[in-house]
Order: sequence, then structure tokens, then C-alpha cells
Amino acid sequence: MAEREKSLNGLELSKEWQEAADSRAELLRYLKEQVPQIFCLKDQSSPHEEELMQSRLLHPLECFLFGEDPQEGLEKLKHGSPASQLCGRVFKEGETVYSCRDCAIDPTCVLCMDCFQDSVHKSHRYKMHASSGGGFCDCGDVEAWKIGPCCSKHDPGAATAMVTDDCVLEPELYDRADRLFRVLLQYVTEFLVWEENFELPAELEPRAKEDAYYCVLYNDEHHSYDHVIYTLQRSVLCDPAEAQTHTALIDKEGRRAVKRGNHDDCKRVKDDIRRNSEHISLQPLRVEILHAAVMAHQTFVLHLGSWFQKVIGYSVGFRQAFCQVALEPNTDIDRPCLISRLMLHDAKMYKGARKIVHELIFCSILMETEFKRFFAIEFTKHYMQLQKDFINDDHERSISITALSVQIFTVPTLARQLIEEDNVIKVIVGTVMELLREHLNDSNRFFFLGYNSDKFSRIQVIFHDLRYILISKPSVWTEELRRQFLEGFKDFLGLLKCMQGMEEVKRQLGQHIAVEPEWEAGFTLQIQLRHILAMFQDWCSSDDEILLLAFKECHKCLMQCSNQPFRRSPTDYYMCKHILHVRPYKVSQEPVSIHLPVSRLLAGLYVLLCGTGAIERLENPESYDFTQLAEHPLRCVVLAAQVSAEMWRRNGLSLVSQVYYYQDVKCRDEMYDKDVVMLQIAASKMDANHFLMLILLRFELFEYFNGSCTSKDQDELMQWNRLTEEMLYLLIVITGERYVPGISHVTKEDVTTREVVHLLCIEPMAHSSLVKSLPENESRETGLEAVISKVATFKKPGVSGHGLYEVKKACLQEFNPFFYHYSRSQHSKAEESQKKRRVQEGNDKALPPPVPPAFCPPFSNIVRLLSCDIFIHILRHVLQRAAEDRPTHWTEAMIQRALHLIGQALLEEKSQLEDSSVDEVTFDFSLKARMIGSEQGKSLFLLLSKVKALPSLEAQKDMIKWILQMFEIIKCLRENSSPAVSMNMETTKPEESAQDKEKAERKRKAEAAKLHRQKIMAQMSAMQKNFIESNKMLYENMPESGTQGEPVMSTESCAMEQRELCVAVGPHRGSTPAEREVLTCILCQEEQEVVAHAQAMVLTACVQRSTVLTQCRGKIPTNKADEPGTSYPLFMPPELAVGTHTGSCGHVMHATCWQKYFEAIQDTTRNRLHAELIIDLENGEYLCPLCKSLCNTVVPLIPLEPLSFNYENAEIIGQHLTLPRWIQIISARIKGLKSVTQDNDCNTEGSSSGTGSTGLCGEGQPDFRSILSYGVQEPRRFSKSITEMLVVCATTVHRVGLKTAPNELCPRVPLMAWNTCAFTIQAIENILQEEDKPLFGSLQNRQLAGLKAIVQFSASQRLKSSQAVIQRHFADMLGVLLPAMSRKNTPCLLEVDFFHLLVGLVLSIPSLYQEETVDLQPSAVSSAYNHLHILHLVTMAHMLQILLSSTDFPAVGGGEETEEARTAAELYTTVSQYCGRLNSDVSGGSVAERVKTGIEPFLRCAALFFNCLSGVQPPEGLFSTSVNSQGQTEALCSYLALPSNMFQLFQEHRDTVTPLLQKWCGSPAITKALKGKTQIVRYPRRRNRLIDLPEDYSALLNQACHFQCPKSTDDERMHPTLCLFCGAMLCSQSSCCLSQLDGEDVGACTAHAATCGAGVGMFLRIRECEIVLMASKTRGSTYPAPYLDDYGETDPHLGRGNPLHLCPERYRKLNQLWQQHCILEEIARSLEVVNVMFAFEWQML
Repeated sequence: MAEREKSLNGLELSKEWQEAADSRAELLRYLKEQVPQIFCLKDQSSPHEEELMQSRLLHPLECFLFGEDPQEGLEKLKHGSPASQLCGRVFKEGETVYSCRDCAIDPTCVLCMDCFQDSVHKSHRYKMHASSGGGFCDCGDVEAWKIGPCCSKHDPGAATAMVTDDCVLEPELYDRADRLFRVLLQYVTEFLVWEENFELPAELEPRAKEDAYYCVLYNDEHHSYDHVIYTLQRSVLCDPAEAQTHTALIDKEGRRAVKRGNHDDCKRVKDDIRRNSEHISLQPLRVEILHAAVMAHQTFVLHLGSWFQKVIGYSVGFRQAFCQVALEPNTDIDRPCLISRLMLHDAKMYKGARKIVHELIFCSILMETEFKRFFAIEFTKHYMQLQKDFINDDHERSISITALSVQIFTVPTLARQLIEEDNVIKVIVGTVMELLREHLNDSNRFFFLGYNSDKFSRIQVIFHDLRYILISKPSVWTEELRRQFLEGFKDFLGLLKCMQGMEEVKRQLGQHIAVEPEWEAGFTLQIQLRHILAMFQDWCSSDDEILLLAFKECHKCLMQCSNQPFRRSPTDYYMCKHILHVRPYKVSQEPVSIHLPVSRLLAGLYVLLCGTGAIERLENPESYDFTQLAEHPLRCVVLAAQVSAEMWRRNGLSLVSQVYYYQDVKCRDEMYDKDVVMLQIAASKMDANHFLMLILLRFELFEYFNGSCTSKDQDELMQWNRLTEEMLYLLIVITGERYVPGISHVTKEDVTTREVVHLLCIEPMAHSSLVKSLPENESRETGLEAVISKVATFKKPGVSGHGLYEVKKACLQEFNPFFYHYSRSQHSKAEESQKKRRVQEGNDKALPPPVPPAFCPPFSNIVRLLSCDIFIHILRHVLQRAAEDRPTHWTEAMIQRALHLIGQALLEEKSQLEDSSVDEVTFDFSLKARMIGSEQGKSLFLLLSKVKALPSLEAQKDMIKWILQMFEIIKCLRENSSPAVSMNMETTKPEESAQDKEKAERKRKAEAAKLHRQKIMAQMSAMQKNFIESNKMLYENMPESGTQGEPVMSTESCAMEQRELCVAVGPHRGSTPAEREVLTCILCQEEQEVVAHAQAMVLTACVQRSTVLTQCRGKIPTNKADEPGTSYPLFMPPELAVGTHTGSCGHVMHATCWQKYFEAIQDTTRNRLHAELIIDLENGEYLCPLCKSLCNTVVPLIPLEPLSFNYENAEIIGQHLTLPRWIQIISARIKGLKSVTQDNDCNTEGSSSGTGSTGLCGEGQPDFRSILSYGVQEPRRFSKSITEMLVVCATTVHRVGLKTAPNELCPRVPLMAWNTCAFTIQAIENILQEEDKPLFGSLQNRQLAGLKAIVQFSASQRLKSSQAVIQRHFADMLGVLLPAMSRKNTPCLLEVDFFHLLVGLVLSIPSLYQEETVDLQPSAVSSAYNHLHILHLVTMAHMLQILLSSTDFPAVGGGEETEEARTAAELYTTVSQYCGRLNSDVSGGSVAERVKTGIEPFLRCAALFFNCLSGVQPPEGLFSTSVNSQGQTEALCSYLALPSNMFQLFQEHRDTVTPLLQKWCGSPAITKALKGKTQIVRYPRRRNRLIDLPEDYSALLNQACHFQCPKSTDDERMHPTLCLFCGAMLCSQSSCCLSQLDGEDVGACTAHAATCGAGVGMFLRIRECEIVLMASKTRGSTYPAPYLDDYGETDPHLGRGNPLHLCPERYRKLNQLWQQHCILEEIARSLEVVNVMFAFEWQML
């Protein structure tokens, strides 16, 4: 009814507005009345606000829009409107987005998760990364993709071009939409840009103004969360929770009303807030007072923004109508259109308003091609103003309107149009210049001293826009495009001109520089420009005309750069009869700059001119002075050389850093590489001798090589040597580095191939390391994938580490040890590894230069350098110095470089001789090298022979030999004779004999080394044996071998006997062999035998609560002692919800040594800053001294009691001590014990004697002491030290297991010891089963040693506790099996884990033998029978438990019925009768099968337990996995003295068991469970594993993408985190999901880990792609996720974004880490390594 009324009202209202003369005025009048009534006029914002707004405001507006009921109108509209081809999903911060590397036009083209999953790109090479927010999905945009622009959802059937859809609205509807949108958008804009706090626009001013105001607090980026919370608590007097809510909302929405009241109240609060916030930060918080009516309209405007988005989404027609209104030029020329007004006001708006505006633009204007173009024009028109506002704004860019540039400038057609019509390049460059103007100095160059880094980083963002504009170069140039592009290019040159020569440096002499100069800003600018420079060159190269004009402009600009002038006139320099006429200049004395962008751009353009052949069309090329052009780049190279020669040490680190970046992969493309190119250009144009003389001059080595300067100053000599090395290296680079398209005929792919080969020559590398070491292009691509398979082979990773690429052998001939992109360290590493490789292959150590590709014609003159006079002179000078052998005048590195240059020259000559006839070849290096020099008198060739003999140049011998051979080859080529064999023999004979001698010498040395190695190995082997002997615990499974001389096994007969008696329980049990166990303390290294009366030896151990075996994940019972109905820890429930696990790393210490060590740790830890993060001293934690495992207690080592069993005696006793008799005796003993009968809740005497008399009587009624007549002995005595350690261990187990205060007298201490023993055995059995390993013989030594120690510790626990307590526990536990002795809260059969019960009963029964005056314990025979009867009873009870809990019986194939099947069927029938549940279809065979599979884990655990307890060797069948399940069950039964057909137990003990069966089945709890009212655990229990993860990581990201936080309606950035134990998806690190744990705020993961993993957690943070391990509220660590990319690497935080796939081996390793309870250990180890100063707040995760 109310719905209809609402509809009618809305329709009536809309009719009134429709018919009104001025519908705008009517609408506004209605809003004036209604808006303040709905919003902000009540003290509290009412929950009905939304409903009222919907019914009173939005519904009438929709009625007006549709002209009828909105629902009906919408239905009609849906029928007529086609679905949009564009997706347009706007990304939230942190959302995963995908980019296709094969098909995207540029890296900014991305798809949302849903579109990507349904697109063709899923099978391509894609990248994924987290969005920074604010972008939108490009699905459907044909300009963004080369192929596959639409996913299957957005594909319109035929791939139509992205043309604006025709208007599909009816004219009337369009007209109404236009009218309504005009009024509302005007209203929205008015209020978003409204700056009056108390007044409203005239048409909305109410008649009566109320005195109601709001004090509104705005968001800023200066104050932290805590500052704001503190300020609010002080000023508004709210509690912390409320202050936190306010702060979170201010941060999210940008503002929040914190006080409502009259004007004075609000004024007071405003002043308080400003005052309180000024204390903390220099700036006060921004607070405003707003009138309630203003606040109401502003609040409604935000809702209207969202409503607009909804309505626009209904139809393309509405979208177009909205765009039309938004972009319509204003009638008033001075006022911009509505959308421009909003843009220009963007920086003044608060966050919430901005977001609404941006989302509106996204869903409307950017979805329509035509309107997008108009918007782009408006955006470009106001570009400078918008950027200025952004620079002064303190909000992040993601919520600034300037971030929309990426949506416009990256569209190729739009970008071109904006260049042609609005010259956007000029606009952007002009904006940068305007903003950087304040940093210009007097000489019009940038100077960044004292710059504001925040502001500067905002300016850098503008360069991204320039990059976006240049992303796709035009294929067709129009005249207008050429003109405008060149205009923009000139402006860009203006920017570079201000950088040319900026931040000059001058060498410090005498005194170290006082203040490090600012250099980072300049390099930041350079890094930003790197791609832009490359893109400008790329654009120029696509059109010859543009290229020529750009080159001229660039040259003109360079000529205008007046920096670094020469201060002296030209001088003549003479060397080797050559004269060079240049101006003097010394880098070491005059200012020099590393920034030369104009020179470098010119070099790049020149190479492009050569590459395209346009160089021919260059007018008067002779007018270019190449000496002058190369001057500055040469100075820069010399500066780097001098820094390397440590001549600039006093200039501090800033210069070293600059030189590092100059040659680093981030900058070298447009810095160092271009300088080399410019020097190559000069070398190709200048006379070769003059060029080399210029280089010597600038390197300040001219006089040195002219022989006119000498020095005895060691520093100066060292500098000369280093400079000579650098100078020779430069010559190698200029003549040898030809891998630049345009300098020689190579492609970009060849260049990348060469880079990769040289990187892999250093060492095998991972894919990510290769990518980091290669330069990226503007699309963030390195080209690696295209070449890697040709040059390298991939080695897959193991369970840890990553995949590596190794260079193919065939590629090694390209190796150049002086590759110009090697750093110093890389050069030496590469050289070393290649020499090593050559030696391994049996080759010599020579690393000759590779044969380079030929220069292109314009550069072919460069090779003349290698044969000119000055070159020969330089080489002769260098070799001469070495030949004279004056150590301070030369270095090996110098000779190495000289030899490399000679090699280059010889290769060049060889290739020329091979290509042409001898007469045509003018290159005559070999001839000049053999000529005798005028002044020195020795030829280069002779000097080489002389240098070869130097012992100090042993390492270069092979290289010299190679060079001499090359001389010989060239000589033969020149003489036109192929070298004859005989002649060849003659020339090489002396060499060969020398070679033979060398080989013989090498052989002799190798033999000597071999003998020496053997000797050392023998010594090591002896030491190793010694070590193994003294550290038995680490190496041996069986610790029986004591000292060396002792025999391991006694005699063969004994072994035979043991083999026969592989029985651990009952009268046929095998003997416990007498073993001596001698162990070495890891702390004091002293040996000691483990004996009961000696000083205690202890094992390190870690006790922890565990849910590894739980059957009810997430439900952890509370164990308060006083709570009624909780039976834990006396009875372990069958769900094993939480157990106590004790693990050990197997390292042994003396108890006293451990105590000293622990005290020492306590002292040292207090002085370490972060040690408390790793170990919790309060709880007794420490790290194992040897392996650094985390431990929190020690387990005393208690030796097994050697036992030789009296079988005759046992047989006699066995005839009397049958099961019924044993039950009577035990019952009688318990009844007589005061400790048990004092308690009043036992069953009445009458009922118990009633059952006792029915068939249980054997030989007369037993009395209280009958039990003793079957054999007793004295209990074991332990030394005081062992007893103390028993208490230490038991107290820890009790404290940790029950999360209680330490109390060694608590009656639950022995219970917890038995429980940890049982649970640890179950956990180990689970691991063995999971890994499919045999029960015995496959445990690691540490596990085995730990297990034995824990069982012996638990068995000895009763000696330390009060016997009365243990007797009471025994009686309580026995009550489960013998209902006659049960108490009120004794659980029924289905509520107990029988293995825990078995351990408890076996380990507590000896306490029944205790007499008041004398300590007694059962004899070996008594114990054997006790164990046998307990095991039989427990096994039968467990079989019944399995039957009762089973609903599905397996189908068993027909065949004759076995004895087993018959007995099973009989039992099933009996049980069914007692329970009143009969299922006649079940065959005996299927019952038998069900019970056998269900009981197997119990039998395996029992076998492990009795083996550790008695030390009896198990049968062979349990040592291998090859035995089938049937064989294994039989072996287990024989070891445990059970019949192989276990149903026989019920037959053998029929008289005893029948009444018990009846009682067991009659329990009310069982009846309830069978009716399905309570959960029952099925057997065998489910084995827990980590959850299944999808193979493809994007499926997980998809899951995270659709995850909604249960406690938050907001869909802002979250950290979806997956629990790997149970699969729950959590919202971590978020205030919405904080909860209380032990009175402390904790995050979702910590709270979840407390219930799911008893405090331990393993989570996968999906967006970060990393595992988090948690061990407690304060401890955690990250661990690599088990997802790898195709290159075998993990990708934390999706930094690289390659597709990821699950690695099953790594996930298995994680599973083992959990099941083996090693998570705590892993965390401790990682924290020890990381060494953090400030702890991460793990509890907030």
C-alpha cells in the first residue's frame, strides 16, 4: 500500500513539475523544502535517511525522467537498448588488473579480472599488477588492442568500430532527460564548488534560518591517524572507539561532522581542535563550521552523484544526454562548461566529492568517443592550471583530476588530434617549464639546491603525460602534424637547453668538500626523460623531413648553449709529426657537467640520419665542427675516468653516485651510450691521428705519451696508470662497440642478444635478474623473451631457489671481456669465469676480441684509428714500459687492454684482406707494427715477444701467443700464400717444444696436487669418523653402539631369539636388550653414558598446542578445571580438537650445561634490541645452541630398563590371570583405595557388586591385596638431577597445553604428560601415513630420539606425582571400559579417543601397586598381563566405537564366507540388538573390512608406543612400505599380541564382554548420537592437509576480487587473506575486522589462528602473493608463496606480474612444515636472519 502511495505521490509531483511554466524553479523549490528536512536537521543521522531520500527525492525525479512509473519505464528501455560494448569498470585501489604484452597498444591498456578471464588474452603473454586506483577497464576499446578488443561478454557479435551509438531514446524521453539533467547537474556543480559556509544560493535560501551548525573536520596528509584520534578525544570529549570511527571516515570520505550544535558550541570545538592539533604538528587540522542547511544540500549532492551513475547506466541515450549537458559551452563566454568548473575546483574539493566527480566522468564522458574528444580539448585547455593546483594540493594523485590524463593522452587518435589542434606537447612542456622556473639560475640552467622533494616528485608526474602522448608514433604525417610537432619539439629542446651543463662540478684540491652538493634531482629528471628522448627520436625517424629539421634545430640549440666556454685561445700540439690545433682545457682544473642532453640527442638523431640514408640530404655537412660537438661528451667520459682513477676523492660521494648512474642501466641509454656514439661520430669525421691526440689531451696524458714528463710521486704515477687504462678502454669501446642500429647493420634484437650473452657470461642468472640488468623501452619491455631461447638453456629450480639460464656454448665466441656495459666488478667476474671455463675445456686462457660487425659507410672511417701512427705510438709506449719492467710505470690491466686493441686491429686487417685484394686494402696495422720506431728503436712486434717472457705477465701469455699467430696469418694473407704445412711446422716448432715442456710441468704439478689432496682427504676422513663417533645422536638410528671397542650385538643366538619374539605385549613379549648409550653434550663436548642414577642428560624440545589432527577445525574447547562437563584433559575427545605436541631437534646436553646456557641467554637477550621478538624468555624459550631451532623445555633422557623375561613363570600366572579374573582383582584394588572411594559420585556398591558376581568370579572373591600376588618389584630410582628435569618438562607441558599458570602440584600435570605422549605419537603416525613411509625405520634420528625420550618421560611421570592422584585418574579412565566403575560424568564410548586412553591406562596402572609403607611396582610379568588385558579391552571398545559410528559399509565381493566375516556378522547382530538399530543388508565381510580400515591408525600408534616403551624389535613387515595393508595389519596384530582376526577377541572373552557390550551400547549418550542428535567422528579419521589451491594464480586473484568483507559495506582496498588450514577468506590488516582476544585488539588473521590453529596460522595474502606464518600474537614471518612463474621464480607483491602457477613440490613442503609442527621453528629462524629493529605488529594482521 505504502509502495503505491509513494508511486502516486512521485507521479503527481512529476506531473506538476512537467506542467509548470518554469520547471527548474519548481524543482529547486521542492529541493529547498525537502533536502534540509531529510538530512542534517536531527541530532543523529537517522537510519531512515536513505528511505526518505529514496521516496521523497529520488523517486519523484525518476518519475519525472520516465514520465511514468520508473519500473515500467525501465522495462521498456531495456527492451529497446543494446548492451554497451565498453566495460568501463573503474578500478579500486589494490584491485588486480591484467595487461597483454602481445596485444596491448601500450602498458596502460588493462583489463579487469572478469573481462580478462573471458578474453583471448588469457592464453597470451600477460602481466598482472595491483591497480593504484582510478583507472578503468579497456575492454571493448578497439584503439587499445591489436587483436581481441572485446571479451565474450562485451563482444557485440561483430567487431564493430567504436562509433558512438545512435541515440536510441524516444525524443520525449530524451527531452525530459535533458531538462532534468540540466537542472540537477547545475545544482550538483553549484554545491560541489560552493565555498560559503553559512549562506545558500538565493534560489535555495530558506525563509527561516535555524541556529543549527556543524563543526566539520577535513582530511589532510600532514597528520597521522593517531594525531587525529588524540585531537578528537581532547576536543570533542569522545571515547577512543568513537574517535577512531571518526578518523577512519575522515580518511575515507575526506571530511566528517564531529559536532552538531549552535554556532558558539561549534566555534569552541573548532578552536579546541586547531589548538590541540597544533601541539603535535606545525600545521593545525583543517576545520570548518557549516550551517546545517548547507551541509544537508552538500550531503544530498553526493547521493545525487551516485544516482546519476545509476541512471546513466540504464541507457546509452541517458549517457549521451548527460555528456551533452556536462560539456555544453556556457552562454556566458567567461564561464567554462559545467565539467570544466568541476575540474578546476577539483583540488579544493574533499575526497568524497572528488571521487563522485571522477566516477561520473568515467561512467559517462570517457565511455563516449565524441564527448571524450571534447573533454580532452577542455582538459588540455586547462592543463596548466590543473597541474598547478595538483602541485599545491596535498592529496595523492590517484584522487586528483590530473590522473585522468592517462585515459585521454594514451588514445592514439586523440593524441594526434590534440597535437595537431591544441599542440598538447607545447602545453605539457610549457607547464613543466613554468613549474621549474624557480629553479633556473642566472645562466638559465637548472640548479636544484634546496628544492622541495614532495613538490618535485609531483612535477615529475607531468612527464608521464608527455610519454603517453608520444606512445604511438604516426604512420602518416600531415603538414599540420609536422608543423605542430616541430613546435613542440623546439619547446622540448628549450627544456633540455636548461639542463645542458647544469650542476657543474669542479675538482676539489687540498681540502675535502664541506657540503655534499645536490645531485639527485638532476638525475631524477634524466630518468624521467629517458623514454621521452627515445620516443622523440622514434617519432623523428618515421619521417625523413622531420628528422632533418629536428637535427638542424637540435644543432642550432646546441650552438646556443654557452656553458663551459674555453678560457684560452687555440694552441698547436705536436706528436709523431702530426699537429693538432685546439683550445686547451683540463677536466681536472675547470668546471665540468655530466648533464648534456642536447649533445646526446644530437648524436641520436645523427645516427638515425645515417640509418635512414637522409644524411645525404643534409645541407653543407662540412659546416658542422665535429671536434666542437664531441668536446663535451669527451669531457664527460674523462670525468668518469678520473673519478675511477680516484682523482676526485675530495669531492665526496655525490660525484661517485653521479658517475655510477651515468653508466647504470637506468640512464646509460641516453647518457654514456650516446656519449660513445658522439665520439664515434667525431672519430668517423676527423683525421684519425688528430682524434687520438685530442683524446690524449683531454685525458691529460699528452705529455706523458710524448715522453716529456716524468714523476716519482707514487700517487701521480698511479693516476697516470689508471688514466691510461681508462683511455685504452675508451679506444676499445670507440672502435669495437658497433652494436647500434645505424652505426652497423644490426637490429634491436641483435643488440639485446649481445647484452644477454654478456650478462650470462658473468654467471648463470634468473630471469628477473636478467630483466633488471637490461634497459626497458617505453612499453617496459626488454625484448628478452624474443632472444633468450636462442642464446641460453633454462635449468628448472628445485624445492627452493629459482630457475637459472645458462649461456649456450655456441654463443661464447661473441664474448668480449671489455664489453662496455660491464661494471668493474662484472668485468673481472666475467673474465675469471670464462678463463675457468676454457681451462676446464682444455683450451688456453686467451680471451681474444670477437669479430665485430662491419661499420655502416658513414662510420667506416673509424677503423682508421686502429692503424694510424698515434695508435701505434700509444701501444708501443705502453708495451715499452712493460718491457723495461719498472713496476710503478705500468699495470697488467694496461697491458691487457693494449693486447685487446692489437687483437682488434689484427681482426680488422684480416677481415679486410679476406674481403678485398691486397692492393685495395689500405689498412696496414701489421706492417706498421713490424716497423722499427724512430725513437724507441723497437717494433711493436718485437716488444710483444719481449713482454711474453715476463714472469709478471704469466696470465697474458696465451693472449700474446694468439696475437703472434694472428700476425703470422695476416703475413700469409698479404703474401697471398696459404701458410704451407712445412713452414707452419717450422714457425711453431720452438713454440711447440715450449708447449710440451709447459704441459709436462703442468702434469707434474697436477700429480703433486693430487697426492696432496689424497693426504688431506685421509686426514678429513679420520676426523669425520671421530666426529661421527662422538656425535652418535646425530648420525645413528639405533644408539646402541657405545664406545668403539664394544660389540654392537651380543650373540647370534640372541638375535635369532629376538626375531622369533617380535611381540611387545603380553606373556610372549620379547626381551629388552641391554644397551649402552654414550652421548656427547653439544655444549661442553664431554661424553657421558645415559644411566638412571647419573647426572641428567637432556634433549632440547618444543611443546606447542596443535590442531593438525583436529576433526572439527575452528572449534577449540575451553579447558577450565572448574567447568562442569569438560572431561579434557582426563579424556581426549575423539575430534582431537587441540592436542599438545612435543617435538625435538635431537640435540643432547647435560642438564647443568643447559641451565647455564639458558641463564646466559637471559642475560644477553636483555641487551639485544629485537631478541624478544624471536624468543619469549618469560615462557622459557631459547634457541638450540647447535641448530637454532626454537625450544621451550628439555626432556630428560631415561634409559630403557634391560629386561630378560621369565616365560615359564609367565605361563603359570597366565593360567590364573584371565581377563575376568584381572577385572575382578583390579576392581577390588580400586574399591579398597581411599583415594578413589572417598569421592562420593561413584556408582553405588550394590550395582557394581551385582555385575561383579555375574560370571566374573574365578577362584573365590579377590581382596584388596590380591593384585600383589602376581609379582611385584621395587620401583626404579632416579638421580636428583633427572627428577628435577622431569618436573621442568612436565610443568612446561602442563603450562603450554592448558594455557595455564605453571603449577607442578596440579593434579592434571601427569595427565598432560600422557596426553602429549599420545598426541605426539598420533602426529608422527599421521606424517608417516601421509608420506607413505613404513612405520619403523623411516623416522629421522631427531624424531626417533625425541619420541623415545617423550615416552620414557611420560612413563616415569607417575614416580614424581602423588600416587593417590594417579590412582584416581586410573580409576576414572577405567570407568569408560568398565561401566560398573563409572562416575556421573564418565563419557560414553563415542566421546573418547581410545589411543589417549590406552596410553593413560598403561602408564598409570603401576600406581595401583603402591602400598602405604612400601613403594612397589608390578613385576615384568604382571606388567605384561596388565598391558595385554588393557590393550584387549581398549581394542574391543574401539572396534565397537568404529561400528557404532559407521554408516557406510564397503561392498565386498562375493565368495565363500571366512571365519572373520562370520565373527564380524555375529558381533554386528549383537550390537544392533543392543542398540535397537538393525541393518540386515550388511554382510559380515563388509563389517570386517570397515572395522579393519577404521582400527589401523590405532594399531599403528599402539605399535609405536609399545616399541618405545619396551624396546622390543618390531617384525620385518613393519619396516617396508611394499607390504600390503592386509600384511601390515597381520604384522601389527602379531606385534601387539592380538589375534589376526580381531573379532575373535569377542569370542574368546564372550562371558566377560557380553554384559559390557550391553552396558556400553545402552548409554543414553550413544542412543542420542545414533539418532543423529550429536556429531559423531568416523573412523579412520580424516587426515588433514592444507587446502587445495588452484593451479593458476589468477583464479585466486579472481576469488579475492569478489571477496566482500563481512563487516564492511565499503569496497575499498582490502588485503584478502586465505587460511591454508581451512580455506576461510579473511579481511586482514583492516580496522573493520579487529576483534578482542585476551582483552587486546587483534586483526582477523590473529583471531582466526587462535581458533583454527591454536595460535599457529599459515595464511596466503593473495594480493601480495606471499605466505604469512604466525605463531602467536607477537610473532610471525613471511615465506615465499608456492606459486612460480614460467622462469621458476616467486613474485612477492606481484612486482613482476608474470603469470603464476602452483608448484606442487613447494606446496607439499609447506604441508610438511605444518604437519611436522615446524612453523614455530621456521619463524624463529627467519627472525634470527632478518634482524629487524622495529617489530611488525603481527597481531594486527
